[in-house]
Amino acid sequence: MAKAAHVKFEVSKELAARVYEALTVVRESGKTRKGVNETTKAIEKGIAKLVVIAEDVDPPEIVMHLPLLCKEKQAPYVYVPSKLELGKAIGIGVQTSSIAVVDEGEAKGLIEQITSETVKLSG
Repeated sequence: MAKAAHVKFEVSKELAARVYEALTVVRESGKTRKGVNETTKAIEKGIAKLVVIAEDVDPPEIVMHLPLLCKEKQAPYVYVPSKLELGKAIGIGVQTSSIAVVDEGEAKGLIEQITSETVKLSG
């Protein structure tokens, strides 16, 4: 299957699983911004510690600006395969196209590991 137009690099299943795990911890002890509009605002304000973008967004134009904005503002970003799983991981029960972690909480170490891996992947 061809990757979506907004996906700039491949993420392994293991890395995606760790992202979901980190978001579950952040849900309990940190803070996130949910949805494309809130994610965009967090990146622009410079408070996004990690941006997570779903690969299965349709149409992809909805999130296409996020990787470019992240590069411009030097915010780390990563992709996950499913917007439904992304919503479940942060505890909202509905799908979401993107989220921004603004306070890592107890997942700080895990977020730092994910960030260092994604920086290598994104070049």
